[in-house]
Amino acid sequence: MSTDAFFLPEGEAFVPQPVCRGPWDPNSLHGRVVAGLLGAEIERRHAEPHLRVARMTVDLWRLPTFIPITVETAVRREGSRIRVVDAEAFAGGQSIGRASCVLLREGEQPPGEVWAPPPWDFPPPSALQPDPRPPIANEGWQPMWESRSQGRAFGTVGQKRTWMRELRPLVAGRELTPFQRVALACDFASPLANSGSAGLAYINVDITLYLHRYPAGEWIGFESTDHGASDGICMGQCRLYDETGPIGAATVAGLAQRRRS
Repeated sequence: MSTDAFFLPEGEAFVPQPVCRGPWDPNSLHGRVVAGLLGAEIERRHAEPHLRVARMTVDLWRLPTFIPITVETAVRREGSRIRVVDAEAFAGGQSIGRASCVLLREGEQPPGEVWAPPPWDFPPPSALQPDPRPPIANEGWQPMWESRSQGRAFGTVGQKRTWMRELRPLVAGRELTPFQRVALACDFASPLANSGSAGLAYINVDITLYLHRYPAGEWIGFESTDHGASDGICMGQCRLYDETGPIGAATVAGLAQRRRS
């Protein structure tokens, strides 16, 4: 993993680095680093052993520029088996997005069988070659991740399947936790589920991540499972995996958007 982090800590703030640049505007951050930072701060401040994030919903309502970000969190519900935490990110005195996490306490599995989709038949990342530079990248783009696909990837028509892994820490001096890896990655549901023959023409305004377990290892697998769009509004969904099996799902909503040069 590269030592060049997305953010440098500075007191209570996080200073975004050039590698955070997003695909929509060269002067704004990639939404996934904001989602990852919100999730990471909720986990750092409010998670504990055997109490883990089962759902994270992120609202991205402003494209932030490269100015320091602060995060505020608050516990909204506390019970013996559930904790609900909200977080909000601010840049330059303006709110740029928020997250809500439901943390659930681990317990015993109940008896009986429940239907589930068949096992994923996609080759493991070790059997695939690294993908080239993604077509959604702008001119100032620096490698944020490594992805490995088979046939269809970003900007094609058809169901998409891919593996991705992080190349950088989120915050300098802090190791990525398993939850932070998937919190950073879940934004991938948008370009995978919502891109087509004209590339990615929708900017996602939210992400909802569901996890029944945290990923093991560096690689997160994505399989697009749904897309729908009408009147410039879309939704998309991906099922998520690690190398041992399914871990959850990510859903996004988006708006038709043109890139700024």
